[in-house]
Amino acid sequence: MLPVLKAALTLLSLLQLISGRPPMTTSPKLKLSEITHRIQQLNSGVQVPCNDTRVAQVVFTDRKLSEQELLCQAATALTKVTRCRKDYEPFIINLQSLHGKTNCSLSNENEIYLRNFLPELGNFTQGMYRRLAKSAAQ
Repeated sequence: MLPVLKAALTLLSLLQLISGRPPMTTSPKLKLSEITHRIQQLNSGVQVPCNDTRVAQVVFTDRKLSEQELLCQAATALTKVTRCRKDYEPFIINLQSLHGKTNCSLSNENEIYLRNFLPELGNFTQGMYRRLAKSAAQ
């Protein structure tokens, strides 16, 4: 019985290790889909990890800013989350690879709880995904 239990724990640990790594997606559509999917997974849980953490608010509806600038701002806001870093690292990696910038301007004047930030980010990335899919279909 003990060897079976050890084997089961080893497999579980291996699965956790593999699932903790950010996926190696290359296409922007796949990255956007991954972000949206991860947000849905976090929101379907009992509580969003570090939901009471405040981050800089990104105005995703600001038409003056490019999508790349907004993605950069979102990544910058999430990098400020120090607790629960491992939960948000896949978001940061995908967002950074989508915008391709090294830095961007982000004001800390207005802050928002992480539990409110994530749905806004999800809506924005889902909209980007739809626009990419629509332009690819044409």
